[in-house]
Formats: sequence, C-alpha cells, structure tokens
Amino acid sequence: MRRTGTIAALSALALITTAAAASAAGTGGPAHALAMHGAPKYPADFKNFDYVNPNAQKGGKQVQGVVGTFDSLNGFIIQGNPAAALGLIYDRLMESAADEPFTQYCLICETIEVPDDRSWVEFSLRDDARWHDGKPITVDDVIFSFNVLREKGNPFYRFYYGDVATVAQTGPRKVKFTFGSTPNPELPLIIGQLVILPEHYWESRNFAKTTLDEPLGSGPYRISDVKPGSSITFERVADYWAKDHPLKAGRHNYQSYRLVYFRDPTVAREAFKAGDLDLWRESASKEWATAFTNVPAVKDGRIQLEEFGHKRTAGMQGFVFNLRKPLFQDPRVRQALTMAFDFEWTNANLFYNAYTRTNSFFDNSELGSRGLLTDAGAEEREILERYRGKLPEQVYSAVFQPPKTDGSGARGIRPNLREAAKLLREAGWQTKDNKLVNTETGKPFRFQILLVRPAFERVSLPYKRNLERLGIDASVRIVDASQYQNRLEEFDYEMIVGNYGQSQSPGNEQRNYWSSAAVNVIGTGNWSGIQDPVIDELVELVITAPDRDSLVQRTRALDRALLWGFYLVPHWHIPYDRIAFWDRYGRPDDIPTQGVQPDTWWIDSEKEDALGKRNN
Repeated sequence: MRRTGTIAALSALALITTAAAASAAGTGGPAHALAMHGAPKYPADFKNFDYVNPNAQKGGKQVQGVVGTFDSLNGFIIQGNPAAALGLIYDRLMESAADEPFTQYCLICETIEVPDDRSWVEFSLRDDARWHDGKPITVDDVIFSFNVLREKGNPFYRFYYGDVATVAQTGPRKVKFTFGSTPNPELPLIIGQLVILPEHYWESRNFAKTTLDEPLGSGPYRISDVKPGSSITFERVADYWAKDHPLKAGRHNYQSYRLVYFRDPTVAREAFKAGDLDLWRESASKEWATAFTNVPAVKDGRIQLEEFGHKRTAGMQGFVFNLRKPLFQDPRVRQALTMAFDFEWTNANLFYNAYTRTNSFFDNSELGSRGLLTDAGAEEREILERYRGKLPEQVYSAVFQPPKTDGSGARGIRPNLREAAKLLREAGWQTKDNKLVNTETGKPFRFQILLVRPAFERVSLPYKRNLERLGIDASVRIVDASQYQNRLEEFDYEMIVGNYGQSQSPGNEQRNYWSSAAVNVIGTGNWSGIQDPVIDELVELVITAPDRDSLVQRTRALDRALLWGFYLVPHWHIPYDRIAFWDRYGRPDDIPTQGVQPDTWWIDSEKEDALGKRNN
C-alpha cells in the first residue's frame, strides 16, 4: 500500500527515478549481504568484523547511568516512556557494519535476494534462529512484525515502510516483500533492519499498550530485573542461538548489563566518580573540562578520560522553529532570529571552545553542501535549477554560513542585531516602547523556548537576552520528560532544541523529518512543520539515488534547500565521543567509521583484579 500523501513526481523527476531503478544493483541471486551502493566489504565466509576482538573475554558486569525515567518495556509504540537498550533483547533480519556507509549482513535470514531494479526483496530464514523460549523464528513472525509495527507502532514505521505494497510467504522459510511503483533502492536494506517480534507472545497481548511485563525476544540478552523508573538489568543468554554467528563475534561480552536511572546528570556523574557506575558518556563540554580535574581516581589513573574520534555524519542540532505557528511562517523572521544567536561567545564562555559551528544538515561528511552552487557537481546544479523561483534566491547566489561575531558579547553581536532588525521591519514588525510589535495587529513578538534538558538553559538564556535587545519577549521553560514528550508529539511548542541525526547513507527517514505527509502526523520528526512540495521532491530524489555519487549530489541539493529555508538556528558539533571509564576494560585497537563501539569492549580480568586492589 502506498504511503498516503506522497507527492507525485514531475516528469523530469520521473525520468530520474526510472534511471535509478534501472541502474540499482541487485544481488545476482541469494547472497549473504547487500550494500546500498557497490559491494559489501565482508565476503560470505567472513569470521568477524575488523573492529572486534573475536577472542574477547566473556563475563563480568557493566553498570551505566541513564538520565530520565521509564514506565514501559514496549519501545515500538508512541505511548509511554520506554526503557533504554531494549534492542539488546531482539534480533533483526540483518545487521549493519560500523565500518561501511550502509551495508546489511544476514542474521536471522540466511540469504537475501533482490532483482536489479530492487522492486522486491526475498529473505530465506535460518533454521536455527530461536526465541528465548526455544521456539523457532518463523516466516509468520516476520510478517506479523512488519504488519503490527506499521499498523500499531510509532508513526515513524508507517513512513519508513510506506512503499511496501505486499508481504507474503513464498516457501517454508522464505518471505518476500514487494514494493510500489516508485523506485526506492534503499527499501530492501530498510526491510532488512526489521526487528522480528514473536507472534505467539503478542497474540494474547495488546501491542498498542505500554507494559512492564518482560517481553519475549531472541537477542543476546534477556531482561532479568526491572525496577520501574529506577533500573533495568539485562542478562546474557547462555544458549543464545547466534552466539557463534560472525556478526556477533567479539560483541556482547558482559554477563550482565545494568542501567541505573537518575533525574539529574550531575547526580549521575557523581555516582560514576564514586564507582557506582562503570562508564560515563559526557555530553557537556564544561563538565568534561572541569568535573573530573580534582577526582583522585582520575589523577591516579583508575578512571580514564578519552576522546574517541569518528567520521560519523554530525547531522544538525539547533533551536527549531515551529512553522505551524503564524509567528514563524515568514523566512525573514526566522533568518532574523538566527542572527541573534552568538555562537562564538557561547563557545568561548560556556564550552571552552570545544565545538565547531554546524553549517550543514549533514556536517562532518561528504554529504554536506559546500561552496557556491556554480562550483557544485553537474547533477546538483541541474536539480536545483529546476526549482529556480521556488527556492530562496540565496540557494543560487550565496554560500550558507551561520552569522558570526567576534565573541566579545554585547558589542560583538551589534552588527548582526542591526541586520536582524532590518529583516524584522521588512517582515512587518516595528519597535514600540522597546517592544517588537506587529505593524498590522499591534501584537507583541512573544514566544517560548521549551526545554527538557536543564543543560540547555545556560545556552538559551544568553540567546533570550539578545532577542530582548530586538524587542522580542522570549521565555525559557524546562518541563519533565513525560510532559515534553507529550508536547512534542502534539506539536505543542513554539521553539525547541531539536537534533536531526543523520547516517552516511540518508534515505527514507528523510520523509519523517521534512515531508508534507509527516507535518500533522502525531509523533513524527517533522518538528519544524515543513510543508513544501519542492522539499518533498528533493527528499524523493535522495531516496531514489542510483549510486553513491548521485546520492551525495542529491543530498547536497536537499541540504542547500533546508539551510536557506532557515528552519532552525544551527548549533554545534564535535568529531569525537567523550567517554570516561574505570580502568577495567579491554577493547579492540580499531575504531570504525561510525565511532567507538562499546559493545565490543570486555572486562579484562587482570585489570579488574588490579583495580579492585587499588580501590581497596
């Protein structure tokens, strides 16, 4: 069944998508893996990924902290606040490699087969795949999983699987997914990511409801203990059916894995420093620079602080405008508010100059747009020329660069605020008694920045002060996770801090972020409320890219259109992960493109013994 609301392609678009279908690569028969573009890195007889240690020690326990709470063990629906790491109990048809842009390798399936036009995909299931209760994973389970996620799961699944026309059993261990008429080369890999759920478990339960019952899975861990809102513990499955599978070699090494919940990151960080947690991922540059300096365990080496570089796409984080609100529908207003954010001052005074300003929705990768359009690739230029007059003129004449200051604060941002005031006047706003009001209605310019993480308050308050200099009445409000989630799903906000994560191979998920069809669907990721047929068509072009070069150029075209739409105020990023950990771990030497993989670490018994002696 086709996704409701998909924008019909123009004739030129139809020609390109037809070419994409013709040139997309099939598997040439049943295969062990499928790459989005090109060939898989690892052959059919590979023993393990290059970035793991297949001889890693098994055993021990790891305890990590999570900030927030949870009230459900069903992570597939929109209701409730699910516990973290529930993916540990489930397996998928296929799994990705962390050192390739987008390649899937068979796990529950033994082989995958697609034709050259990728108009369908067929999986042959392994005979030995088992649920934790010992029952086999069947074709019926695969079909059930697909249908229940699309019909009762989070709305994301309806967009992600929207181009699947039919799913049917084609043999005792075979299942085939047939796609709609619009070419979608990524879809076989997307179906490969399908989490498989046990039909016999859910047939007597309501999948659309939250639950604290421990679900049945087939993955490397099962849930062994749950304290709602407080902690969840996973225990490694001794007779896990895939423990000797090449995809699992050197991974999932801990005997138990426990997540402890904290309401406040400061309390969680202190628990780590006290030895109650084993590992801490730091997201705040200030804390990374200051919170560990006088800790005895850091000084004597019992706690290690490391920055692990990566080549992941940075994506985009920023203050997101909700265009569903009339206040933000004029792009000149959005551009003006972008000019009121002083990144240079923020970076120097709050972040210890740790961050780089983000200037692309696909930053830190080849996918991000760069330079003038006249210097871009032929396909990128040709695509955007088709939409001249329908996109902002800056797409064709300027290089996108977020506004800069000298970092001095109030004095340094004055030129930007003068330009912002000019844009606001052009958009129909004027200053009256030091307040910005609409020239027609007389209503003041007033909005709220809604936050869930207190750490963003110290970023938002200086931004609020700059907005006040323009006469704008901006307030900052922090709410708890449950209220925030509800308001996010209902689009009940004016501005939020949003983070659009991106992969090295963007595709169908872009519909969830930017498409008109997602604009009013509860729970989707179109937080900005973008509703533009040009953006819709650019998204479809990304999805139907026939090869890597075309994907890069089409993604850059989409990036330019999004950037010059001023749908958010860009924030910042770093090209590394900050991890603090007690010195009890062994880990592989290689770090893949996607960054450090903690599920490949293990408890080193010698380090564990030495650490125990030093702590005592």
